[in-house]
Amino acid sequence: MFDTLILVAGPGISVAVLWSPILLSSRIRSLFDRLPPARSTIASYFVVAIELSIPFIIGTGVVFSTTSTEGAALSNALLNMVFVLTLVYVVVLPVTAVVGLPRISLDWDPTNYGFGTWLLLVGVVLWYAAVFVIPLVFFAFILALPTG
Repeated sequence: MFDTLILVAGPGISVAVLWSPILLSSRIRSLFDRLPPARSTIASYFVVAIELSIPFIIGTGVVFSTTSTEGAALSNALLNMVFVLTLVYVVVLPVTAVVGLPRISLDWDPTNYGFGTWLLLVGVVLWYAAVFVIPLVFFAFILALPTG
């Protein structure tokens, strides 16, 4: 049970630490301050960071469990998973934060969701994804190297 908890929460906690400078932005702090479950900036921040890591963890597990053991095939499957998840994150998360949250009465941006907010959110999401993407792409590169 503890191993599963570490496997699921460990990457999210690691990313939360590496992603923490985003909390220097008052707009981002405002976003996390208004999010459930605790309506606390730090608690919401860690919950979101861990939850956002789950698709990368599950995707990596699925790639390794369903792909042949051949290095190049495994590498390509890993790269495809990383690309699709990053694209989904960069599109869906900013739209959810700017369009979805205010519609459910979670109005969080004091600057009224302007272009700067969109750029900030895309940058924040790219940073989050990069923390997963860089090691996974490096690992995919290693898997693609010839073994002989």
